[in-house]
Amino acid sequence: MILQTSVVDALASVVGPHGVSTALVDLQATSHDTWPLATKWGLTGRHPNQADVLVRASSMDQVAPVLAIATRDQIPVTVRALGSSVTGQPLPVRGGIVLDVSNVPASFEVDETDFTVTATASQNGGELEDALQLRGLTTGMSPQSLYRSTVGGWLATLATGQFSSLYGGIEDMVVGYTVILATGETVTLTASPRAAMGPDLRQIFLGSEGTLGVITSVTLKVFPVAQHQFVQTFTMPSVTAGLAFLREQASLGLRPLLVRFYDADEARHAMADPTFATPVLFVGTRGMERLATAEMEVLTDLAERFGGTAIGPAGAEGWLGRRYDFSTVESPLNTPGGYAETIEVAHTWRHLEGLHAALKEALAPMADEVLAHFSHVYPQGSSMYLILLGNLADDEAAIERIEAIWSTTMQICLDHGAELSHHHGGGLARSPYSRQSLGSAHLVLRKLKKALDPEGILNPGKLGL
Repeated sequence: MILQTSVVDALASVVGPHGVSTALVDLQATSHDTWPLATKWGLTGRHPNQADVLVRASSMDQVAPVLAIATRDQIPVTVRALGSSVTGQPLPVRGGIVLDVSNVPASFEVDETDFTVTATASQNGGELEDALQLRGLTTGMSPQSLYRSTVGGWLATLATGQFSSLYGGIEDMVVGYTVILATGETVTLTASPRAAMGPDLRQIFLGSEGTLGVITSVTLKVFPVAQHQFVQTFTMPSVTAGLAFLREQASLGLRPLLVRFYDADEARHAMADPTFATPVLFVGTRGMERLATAEMEVLTDLAERFGGTAIGPAGAEGWLGRRYDFSTVESPLNTPGGYAETIEVAHTWRHLEGLHAALKEALAPMADEVLAHFSHVYPQGSSMYLILLGNLADDEAAIERIEAIWSTTMQICLDHGAELSHHHGGGLARSPYSRQSLGSAHLVLRKLKKALDPEGILNPGKLGL
């Protein structure tokens, strides 16, 4: 769409003249996130998801006036922070405004009595965690993108972290937050510490990907940093045995810090040893010494019951030391013709092994390596994380291959009744499959969208909206 000069001037009156840009370089820069497909688009000079104007907010107080202008003139608004999404969530598919909140000064306040921290939604997650650690506290939130993401983004994408078995996902960590609706109202959703006054309205905006409102501040739980932590590495005889262990420990109500199981193909990468030949399991415990020790003893007994052999902590410790390393995916993407993709799905125990087998078989011809691990475990099932690596003649071929990988994976997951995403969210990658995945529940999402964003300006084209 082409914005009238009067609209750009109105936006500049809110954020200042230096906060508005229609420069092509800025619009192209905000037409990509870290989705591998978007990375390849950029490398080939493609910018299919380009806004008409970039608005850089310097205060969350500017959000409501910007939305008011957009609502008045029915201009799409796509909110963007650090752009660490790997599924195209912050990409403007219908032009309009990219509202960049990454430069809003971040601040936080810790309540050590009630064990909470309240932070500006633009707060960098890693910087927050580092500051809390100096106080002997932690949020427990540990995504691989910790230092590339914001706390507001965690809520908007329904994120989780690598220690979710102990601390839970963001839905378990959030105490409350403030959100600005497209219609201009500011709403605070909270519970102190739990409330039964109607439905838990805090859930509405979690995972909404900016389609229902703009999150401006967040209150999260914090926990004392435990003094004792133990990790162990086990070889496992098969995927069947590893999944049986995961199911058993979850059914017993254990809360390990770490539980990650890799099939034989990914075990070589997890162990940083190309000769490693069996599936591998990492487990860890954290807490008071006697409790952490006892939990590790139980986990060890369980692993051995399912054919596991302890080989020492080095494997798990090595992974902990490089868990923020993105090079396995980023290096191929930056090579002409190279491609890499990560797709995480979830299913119940009854169907998980069959889903693993079906995906590995279907995707094997589409990549040089198809890796899989299981890293977020529940009494009813687990996530499964796929990594695909390959190299083709040129970037055009790589783009076609990534697209084919997505369509194949999503269709197999739909056929198996699996969840299409566990923690990366929908974005552009999964939006075409959203209605089929959510089924009749998508009607609720559409009704919420109509009520909270009647002009449909917020991040159109996502979640099947």
